[in-house]
Amino acid sequence: MFKKSLVVALLFYISYSKAQIVKTQLPDSTSYWTKENVVGLDVSQITFVNWNAGGNNSVSGLLKGKFVRTYTKNNVQWKNELIARYGINKQEKQEVRKTDDQLQINSTFGYRTDTISNWYYAGKFNFNTQFANGYAYPNTSLAISKPFAPAYTFLGVGAEYSRKDLNLTLYLSPLTQKTTLVFDQRLANQGAFGVEKAIYDELGNLIREGKNIRNETGILITNQWKKEVYKNINFEHRISLYTDYINNFGNVDVDWQLQLDMTVNQYVKANIGTHLVYDDDIKSKEEKNGEQIIKGPKVQLKQLLGIGVTYSF
Repeated sequence: MFKKSLVVALLFYISYSKAQIVKTQLPDSTSYWTKENVVGLDVSQITFVNWNAGGNNSVSGLLKGKFVRTYTKNNVQWKNELIARYGINKQEKQEVRKTDDQLQINSTFGYRTDTISNWYYAGKFNFNTQFANGYAYPNTSLAISKPFAPAYTFLGVGAEYSRKDLNLTLYLSPLTQKTTLVFDQRLANQGAFGVEKAIYDELGNLIREGKNIRNETGILITNQWKKEVYKNINFEHRISLYTDYINNFGNVDVDWQLQLDMTVNQYVKANIGTHLVYDDDIKSKEEKNGEQIIKGPKVQLKQLLGIGVTYSF
């Protein structure tokens, strides 16, 4: 009887020990990262066959993507965002023309003193450029912009108010460095996008090439808000305001985007949007007698209307 009891006790101890070992080896499935991946393609096309009123056949396409990674743990929040857009248009008897071109990276790191407050001490980094050359059509011999000509970076510190329940963020920075990059020497020599232009003598000989980099220090305010205004209709607003302390303080650079997304089903969406830009350093250009003439700064406005397919994963 004693031996049987001893065997049973020994088996129970071994089973309990194994259970304990298995329990301690279970992996920790907790993740502090959330992700959002959205890719889409908008297409429009028109064809005329024996159409008495006339018209040109055309097809347009816009490929876009948005990728977000957010880290949240206790008092720390770190949001990273990549936005890419590229659109083209082909009309009958015309070359392929670019209609949209954007590559943007945003990263904001925030720390709050407690888990109740919606205010964070924050640092923000922003990068903007394009994928391909831009032209003042129909002149395609000289590009008026190129990848990294220009490119813009913003790096600063400040405070951010964040409300996840309202999809609202407000960032205020009293100290932000704006860097303008123009890595094309011809454009830099022209003083494009605000960099210091080249110096020539009276005979037109180059004395000093234009600078490729311009640095500014100033105030940056950004705001982003997203809301479902009606069932399957979402409104999104983004705005960025910047002014330099040294050069024309109070002259504000504006980058403002409004977009309305209307969901048809899981994959099909329609969207309407506007993009307004004003930068005193960006001079408008006009084509006259085959030459590009530089004018003053102007308000830039782009209006978008499209329908296409999107895929989220």
